[in-house]
Amino acid sequence: MTAFFQSLGMTYQWAWFFATMAGILLIALPLMLGVAMIIYMDRKVWAAINLRRGPNVVGPFGLLQSFADGLKVFLQETIIPSAANKGLFLIAPILTFTVALLSWAVIPFGPEAVLADINVGLLYIFAVSSLGVYGVVISGWASNSKYPFFSAMRASAQMISYEVSIGFIIVCVVLWADSFNLNTIIEAQRGHGLGFINGFVFNPLLFPIWVMFFISALAETQRVPFDLTEAESELVAGYQTEYSSMSFALFWLGEYANILLMCALSAILFFGGWLPPVDWEPLYAVPGIVWLLLKILFFFFMFSWVMATVPRYRYDQLMRLGWKVFLPLSLIFVFVVSGYLMATGHYS
Repeated sequence: MTAFFQSLGMTYQWAWFFATMAGILLIALPLMLGVAMIIYMDRKVWAAINLRRGPNVVGPFGLLQSFADGLKVFLQETIIPSAANKGLFLIAPILTFTVALLSWAVIPFGPEAVLADINVGLLYIFAVSSLGVYGVVISGWASNSKYPFFSAMRASAQMISYEVSIGFIIVCVVLWADSFNLNTIIEAQRGHGLGFINGFVFNPLLFPIWVMFFISALAETQRVPFDLTEAESELVAGYQTEYSSMSFALFWLGEYANILLMCALSAILFFGGWLPPVDWEPLYAVPGIVWLLLKILFFFFMFSWVMATVPRYRYDQLMRLGWKVFLPLSLIFVFVVSGYLMATGHYS
């Protein structure tokens, strides 16, 4: 894209700047549209599982319901509690939303379709996604209210607990792919399962790791059954209790952008990313971005399915699963996977 802008007579510096900005917009704008559509999909899946209709009034088949909701919150008054720390109260949702978008810079939508194809892409995502807890903690503290503060404490403990497990899970994938670069990890999955299936998930050693990753992703994004930060029966609405208007909407946008990110990581790390499901030449005629989006939609359906069917955990059960089950299991798998790779001469 830089070459295109240079062909218009720009210097390299300006061409690079405009190419980068265009790349950011090409990711951010479809992502925001995608968030609106998956909120609609989320509500439709819940409705179908509960034998209801879901959104069906605004627009054809209710497709414009999310946009109507967005317009409603945009027109609402922004109310700031008198005892709140006003600066931090307003920064928190902006921080949550911004951090949710930053990780998408290194997500590959195709062999060359990535904004920043850096060697440590997976490490970058892990580092940036860990910043998401700050928005929740700051919003809970700045609200100067009891229930949001309880929610912030829960969120910090929960996200730290499951990030440790996710870190060890990522180590297993990196050991097998021998790279932190996401495109290299995807290429390492070509024909990996039975010689013709693209994906690490069909590896008996890596399948249990994907199961742990999926459950940890639910906890990391605070989805049911791990939505203890927003437990309405205990905390009203958790850290979002004092928020209204667009500040509330930014939390929602950030939350769903993070959910889509976790769905994309599941597809990239374990299901071949932009590769077709089977290593068969005719399937490569379909653009890689189509395969990736279909996989993301499949995983999002699983997120919605879990939310509509699984009851919420108690907080002690949540902590026990993270520290006493997933942490030792993921650490054991690091030893098992590394030992197997060394024994089979994977690095020779």
